[in-house]
Amino acid sequence: MLDDRKAAILRAVVEEYIETAQPVGSGHVAAAPGVDVSSATIRNEMAQLEADGYLLQPHTSAGRVPTEKGYRFFVDHLRGPVRLPGASAEQVRAFFQRAHGEVEDMLAATGRLLSNLTDLASVVVSPSSAEATVRSVQLVGLTSSAALVVLVLSDGSIEKHALEPPEGAGDERLGAATAHLTLHLRDASRSSLPVVPATGDETTDDLVLRALDALSPDEPRDGMSHLYIDGTFRVAQAFDAIETVRSVLGILEQQYVVVTLLRDVLDRGLQVAIGSETGVAPLAECALVVAPYEIEGERFGTIGVLGPTRMNYPQALAAVAVVSDRLSDRLAEG
Repeated sequence: MLDDRKAAILRAVVEEYIETAQPVGSGHVAAAPGVDVSSATIRNEMAQLEADGYLLQPHTSAGRVPTEKGYRFFVDHLRGPVRLPGASAEQVRAFFQRAHGEVEDMLAATGRLLSNLTDLASVVVSPSSAEATVRSVQLVGLTSSAALVVLVLSDGSIEKHALEPPEGAGDERLGAATAHLTLHLRDASRSSLPVVPATGDETTDDLVLRALDALSPDEPRDGMSHLYIDGTFRVAQAFDAIETVRSVLGILEQQYVVVTLLRDVLDRGLQVAIGSETGVAPLAECALVVAPYEIEGERFGTIGVLGPTRMNYPQALAAVAVVSDRLSDRLAEG
């Protein structure tokens, strides 16, 4: 733990460095709110903070920059509740008010919103298809020779599969097949649909079998979540070293690594992973802010932002928290 004076000085250094990306000298710190001591005292305290691993001096006579430990202290001791500014909060409200359509499109658009709010790269992990259950199923006639089976899942996603109905299957048989499928598939796992018994009506049973066949993929469902990434160009602009940019972008291209990383961070009880805390070497100069989104009280997916360790943590935390809450509400509405 740091005493109040050291904590105020460290906070001032972190905030100034986030703003300017330049090493911070004692003169800037002396002018910061809450720091009411002489420049000489500040220099002594900054030297002690460096010795304790919170600050680093890039070279002799330069100011100081925060270390991973310094950022961690700053994040863990943010003052007061983190809130999104009014204009940004209104942008989020307006976005979800008009957000409709397929879940996949909404998740991709949510990523764009989050990237625009924070000026960082956004990552959105969709619910795993293996965890979804059937909410409703419906057979919809298009023509005498074409129909759709529409499946609504507990994660809010909608599947549409074409099928060719048997001859003479009108609206009455489509309705009967819908009712029978709903009775036996509702709340069933999407990854392993149960056997549906026969009704005794030949045409209805034929329709049911064709619908089940349409719902059975050619390849086994692996249950893998889908990853939506937006704003990678913002990551490229955040680093001077081209090798760092290549390494970070290379990680973002590996869906399994990113999905696993976000889940691991949440499983460790973290909202923010800084540098080595990510456990991924190429992200040593990055920080990740994450939050889950939920449907009916269950965690279904994850959203977050990725950027340099000198990111604006209060802004990122506020944006991720608000967007995850609104996304949860919107998906729960169906």
